[in-house]
Amino acid sequence: MRQNPRFKWAVAPVSAALLLVLAGCTNQQLNGFMPGDPNNGGPGVTNHSDTIATFWTNSWIVLMGIGFLVWVLILWASIAYRRRRGEKGLPHQLRYHMPIEILFTVIPVILVGGFFAFTAREQAKVEHNFAQDEVDVHIEVYGKQWAWDFNYLPVEGSEYDGGVYYEGVQAVPAADATKGEIDTDKLPKLYLPVGANAQIDLKSRDVAHSFWVVDFLYKEDTIPGKTNTMSIVAEREGVYMGKCAELCGEYHSMMLFEVHVVSQEEYNAYIQSLRDAGQEGAHGDEYNRNTHLEGTDVPSFGPEEQH
Repeated sequence: MRQNPRFKWAVAPVSAALLLVLAGCTNQQLNGFMPGDPNNGGPGVTNHSDTIATFWTNSWIVLMGIGFLVWVLILWASIAYRRRRGEKGLPHQLRYHMPIEILFTVIPVILVGGFFAFTAREQAKVEHNFAQDEVDVHIEVYGKQWAWDFNYLPVEGSEYDGGVYYEGVQAVPAADATKGEIDTDKLPKLYLPVGANAQIDLKSRDVAHSFWVVDFLYKEDTIPGKTNTMSIVAEREGVYMGKCAELCGEYHSMMLFEVHVVSQEEYNAYIQSLRDAGQEGAHGDEYNRNTHLEGTDVPSFGPEEQH
């Protein structure tokens, strides 16, 4: 079979152009423009960030390839099968062309099945929870209209301190706010030690909320009467913005918080500061609003009355 010489000469410049374009990509571009990209090429913000970003980027590469192929086919069909001068009537029809119809059915099924399989695989990794003896830090997060409460529960045998609580308040405007700025000093703050296996139990005091740390590339709902669990390892120190990602009422947009990923020493010092402030123990389900609504009275029994 004779090769077309023009094709041979076209391969080299096209390949060189592709290599040049790909080599010039920044870390942010290679990360699919996702938040939390380390500009220095280091690890993601959590142990799941790189996996999620890679899955996102590869999905877009596949989709853009399919889109490019479709655009080429549309242009080719528009040019190759255009009406010529002097032609009349309908062009030749391809109805009941079984090979093409089967192809147009099989390819979408393969694509959907492939995306489903890869999504299920990555989701299983992200949703995998630490075994009880692997947990270094155990935190209860309560979403409430419109702020967050954090219980830092003690973990037996852990080198990280615990046994205190923090009650957050709704975001408020800054004193000199001119463009809607908020006072970040008063935002609820969740502390996580870098490199520690953190189990975060997510609960709600009233309605459905969603715990979303933007740079973590992952969110989990807080549902009344249900506990969802998130297991993560924070791998980069810093301050990361969080928000509620579930419409939960009038001031949903003000349900903000910060996550401070710090060293073990700074984390233990923060826990001690809460203890020194008298915030020892935990504020649990007994503070849920739903248990105090009219018509929801449930008799409570002391230890001596329980059977």
